Amino acid sequence: MDSFQIDDSLVRSLVREQHPDLAELDLREVAGGWDNQLWRLGDELAVRMPRTERAPSLLRNEHRWLPTLAPRLPLPVPTPMRIGEPSTRFPRPWTIATWVPGEPADRAPISHARAADTLAGFLKALHVKAPAEAPVSPDRGVPLKTLTDAFEKTLGNLAPESVTADLRNVQDVWDEALAAPDWEDPPVWLHGDLHPANVVVLDGTLSGVIDFGDMCAGDPAVDLAAAWVLLPAGAAARFFDAYAHVDEAMIRRARGLAALKSLVLILIGQAGDRGLPGGKPTWGPAGRAALDRVLASI
Repeated sequence: MDSFQIDDSLVRSLVREQHPDLAELDLREVAGGWDNQLWRLGDELAVRMPRTERAPSLLRNEHRWLPTLAPRLPLPVPTPMRIGEPSTRFPRPWTIATWVPGEPADRAPISHARAADTLAGFLKALHVKAPAEAPVSPDRGVPLKTLTDAFEKTLGNLAPESVTADLRNVQDVWDEALAAPDWEDPPVWLHGDLHPANVVVLDGTLSGVIDFGDMCAGDPAVDLAAAWVLLPAGAAARFFDAYAHVDEAMIRRARGLAALKSLVLILIGQAGDRGLPGGKPTWGPAGRAALDRVLASI
């Protein structure tokens, strides 16, 4: 996708051509995003433009499934409202979705323990049995043994100065998670990628969940890892009490996945500090804080 210059002029022209009733709304680019560049359209909408090879399929995934799930979720989510079709001007699909107000948690971390109740309520509403045709992922909601290579590679790529935690303890958390029994119940709907840049915060608490491109069906432990990845220190126990439907094996799997997610955040932050493509400097501190919370819980 690097061959396409995605800028205000392109986005404005696409909106004008395919959705002329929205063409007069104010358009301004918003910093952030991974697979998609984001523009705010007026006060209530957002335009998402794919900038990676996998992004178009993720947008289609959201457009297919999120409108049916959004009405029963207790927090605002970016519900797709319009689809932008590929054209000679831009040969990929793009979407217009509702705008979710708030500051991403990698810039404004959640600070109130009551967010544990909010997050638990959101995930209880989301984690219902998924239909047979729901998408599945090769690396989300899957048995942890399939992620062992990813864990070891991520751990090996970390610069020693980027982590203050004892990595032997991190390995122990992962090994304990691997030893836990796999999820054997029917697959449930998952967000699939809960981390600080994919939720927004108002007044120190969780106010919305964004970026559902990786939504799929599988083991809810991947989302329950947010107990450590998102919530402030000491809030995980309150979260699991509020979520209620957990056993020790699920908590062990969730903790291991939280360790892996923390390492990935640190690695992407490390790339950002070095000015490398795809790096996000704000993700490093978020990942280190999450890893500290994981290790404090063992």
